[in-house]
Amino acid sequence: MLRTLFIAVLFLQSSFVMAREIRVPAHSGALVDALKNAKAGDIIRLQSGTYEGSFTIDTPITLDGAGKAAIVGNEIGSVISVLSPDVTIKGLTVTGSGSKGDGRDAGIYLSKKATNAVVSDNRILGNLVGVDVHGSKNALVTRNVIEGRQDFRMNDRGNGVYVWNAPGAKVIQNDFRWGRDGIFVNTSKRNEFSGNRFRDLRFAVHYMYANDSIVTNNLSEGNHLGYAIMYSRNVVIKGNYSKGDRDHGIMMNYTNSSTVSGNHIESVDDKCVFIYNAHKNRFEGNYFAGCGIGIHFTAGSERNQFSGNAFVANRTQVKYVGSRWIDWSVDGKGNYWSDHAAFDLDGNGIADNVYRPNDIMDHILWTQPAAKALLGSPAVQLIRWSQSTFPALLPGGVVDRAPLMQPKLPSRTIWEDF
Repeated sequence: MLRTLFIAVLFLQSSFVMAREIRVPAHSGALVDALKNAKAGDIIRLQSGTYEGSFTIDTPITLDGAGKAAIVGNEIGSVISVLSPDVTIKGLTVTGSGSKGDGRDAGIYLSKKATNAVVSDNRILGNLVGVDVHGSKNALVTRNVIEGRQDFRMNDRGNGVYVWNAPGAKVIQNDFRWGRDGIFVNTSKRNEFSGNRFRDLRFAVHYMYANDSIVTNNLSEGNHLGYAIMYSRNVVIKGNYSKGDRDHGIMMNYTNSSTVSGNHIESVDDKCVFIYNAHKNRFEGNYFAGCGIGIHFTAGSERNQFSGNAFVANRTQVKYVGSRWIDWSVDGKGNYWSDHAAFDLDGNGIADNVYRPNDIMDHILWTQPAAKALLGSPAVQLIRWSQSTFPALLPGGVVDRAPLMQPKLPSRTIWEDF
């Protein structure tokens, strides 16, 4: 056994010594020849210029464009395909993938064999899919500018980064724009998506069947939807910012046992948060402001906990249609509500009166929108006065028994540096 170990160490040392630095000019066929003759550990440095064609990397090497080299595909398939572990691709401009829409036409394609791949500091522009992480474990996609197609309908475009069955994959500090979804992850686990910026997309982050993962410190601005977490469990959604998204800042659909904390969601046209059939999740320390609805939850969403959140100037703070009372406070700590006429005689920071965001008229308006014409009528005002005076008349719904007197903003996160 010792003899075998000694031979292995000698082999690794000899491989390291034999690693070369190869400079490749922007001549026809030069890069193909360099890749064909490369040995494990080689560093291929591309000179300034354009390299045309599609290329396959099947040896553990580093391909470095130093920010001056461009690889332009022939609009068929992927531009760069990685079929080997321990490959690094950096400092390139990558354009010209195919556009079939089957998820394989990408600027950079990482196959199942591409374990520990690193894609960093590239400009990946106008491809159907930016980076396809297709089964490769522990891949890292970081500090890239990824811009998708604009000549297709949004739903027909590809994703900035597509993660499929790639445990341990990380997508960190990238700048996404256009295309369909910024990051789309399907059937994966133990992933991390942190410090990215997303603009002009359908979804910033789109989760499907992805467990035990982290979505943290990202910025979603002007997308249709910020963070869509679906059919997943044990996801940490922390320190993200959604500003000016159209439909929802955060959507949780069939997502269970997850934590939503320290997020800042503001100026969303429809809902800050939409919760649909999602259970046993914890919402704490979030800031929901200026949305059509602060939180809308429905379809049997049960055993979720809410505390330390701030609901500020939403047109409707909470939308919930149900007959049961649901207490939104945990261990004597509730949430801040900007429309709560609160008082605090003992000065402990907790309001002395409970907060109920909805009444009978709210339920009527949600189910019969035409009833809005009656809002100013004496009958409606009498109903609301009666409910405020006699709470037993209320139909059930959300109640905060320990509302906070002051809001707390989430702490500073990386998205403020954008």
